[in-house]
Parts: sequence; C-alpha cells; structure tokens
Amino acid sequence: MKRSLEKFNRLVDALQQLPTIGQKSATRLAYHMVMHDSFGALKLAHAIENAVTSLKKCRSCGGLSEDELCAICSDEFRNHEVLCIVENAKDILTFEENGLFDGRYFVLDSLEELDLAHLRGIVQSGIKEVIFAMTPSIANQGVMLYIEDKLSHFDVRFSRIAQGVPTGVSLENVDILSLTKAMEDRVSI
Repeated sequence: MKRSLEKFNRLVDALQQLPTIGQKSATRLAYHMVMHDSFGALKLAHAIENAVTSLKKCRSCGGLSEDELCAICSDEFRNHEVLCIVENAKDILTFEENGLFDGRYFVLDSLEELDLAHLRGIVQSGIKEVIFAMTPSIANQGVMLYIEDKLSHFDVRFSRIAQGVPTGVSLENVDILSLTKAMEDRVSI
C-alpha cells in the first residue's frame, strides 16, 4: 500500500519537515489538502513558491525583503538613532506585528556569520543606542559582551530587553536564569 500512495507519502514527509509538525499532524494536513481542499492546497503551493523565489535578506538589516532594502530600512520616518539587534529575521516580524519598536534592526543569525564591518557602518551612521533583543542564555550574554566590546569606541548606549518572570507563571515553573535576572533587575514600587 505504501508504494501505491507514494505521492501522498512524499507530501506527508515534506510536511513533517516543518517545525512542530509530527507524523500525525502531517498526515492529517496532507489528507485534508488532497481530499477536502485541493484548491486551497494549490493556492498554498503557489504562495510557498512565490515566497521562496521572491523573498531575500535585506542588504542592510538582514530581515525579510522582496527588494534590496526592506520596508523598515527604507522608511525615512523610523527612528534612525536606535538599533535593535535580534537573533533572526522572524524576531523582527514579532516586534513589527505588535508595534513594539520604531527604530532600525540588525539580524545576528550567528556569530560566525557576523559582518562586523557592516554592523560598525550602521552604528557609525548615527546610532545612539544599541538594544539587544535576544533570548536569555549564557551564550547570548557572551555574544552581547563581544559585540559591545567591538563597538565600544562609538559613543553609543547599550541596553537589553528586560528579563525575568513572565506574567501568570508560578515561580516554581521559572528557570533559574530568569529568576536570577528578575532579582537582579528588580524595580522599586
């Protein structure tokens, strides 16, 4: 039977490559696309093809773009004095979707691929504050210290997003790093 459903099984295998999609979910999605919504499936396939062939990294910030410069880097009304360093382009989408930041971004991706000369050029263009918006970890703390050291000769202020105990989470379910940061960064009331 597996051989007779080779194309279906390839679809299931392809769907399983997506994050958080296991065998059961992939099978359910494949079945729905093939048996109940073939038009929607073709529309999805077309949208995927268009996105994959049209999207690229912005040459300035490293975020998603359809052009050489993304809409954020091209926007003259944004605050060009504040730079937010994020781990990946998806983080920019989160900030923008929620209207949380109106400055510029720089996508780090990995320390191995860090173009320090490019980052220095961005900071030199008038940046007054560099904000690190990265997942709290010892490794990322090291990355922040490294970048801060490499940019220390510029007259910029360095900050990071607040860390600590999330709203509605009991202390017994908070990891020790978050709890430590929450105590260190406590505020007066």
